Amino acid sequence: MSKIKVPDIEHSTYINVSPDRVYESVTTGKGWDGWFTQGTTVDPKPGGEIRLQWRNFGAGRWTMEDGGPVLEAKPNREFSFQWFPAGHSTTVTLTLDSLGSGTFVKLVEKGYALNEEDLAILVGCAVGWGEALTLLKFYLERGLTYGEVPSGTNL
Repeated sequence: MSKIKVPDIEHSTYINVSPDRVYESVTTGKGWDGWFTQGTTVDPKPGGEIRLQWRNFGAGRWTMEDGGPVLEAKPNREFSFQWFPAGHSTTVTLTLDSLGSGTFVKLVEKGYALNEEDLAILVGCAVGWGEALTLLKFYLERGLTYGEVPSGTNL
């Protein structure tokens, strides 16, 4: 009998801006706050820390904080950190590849366990990271921040 492996969360998108602009948006508090969080801090070097903060966020008006150590910070290529959405750490890695005039962004989150609680959190984070990359794309390509997209707008 083979062992069931918990799948990784994987999302990717193309953003029509240079890798350095994407990298700045995921390695600085100001960058994160422009498109996804409110009050985030980042020390973007291995051994540094990322503290993601949301205040009154989303349809549920959630307020929460999470974060952990920065594992990798390769300018304009890769940013990786740990956080604790499931009571134990998972690892989020953003990989940036130059493609034409823009950047192919891939996000992978690994480390969920095979239990009911982790699987519920994994599903929520899978949806959330997909939405987050869409917000990042809108922010960098159109200058739109969360809450500024007019209803019925064709983006």
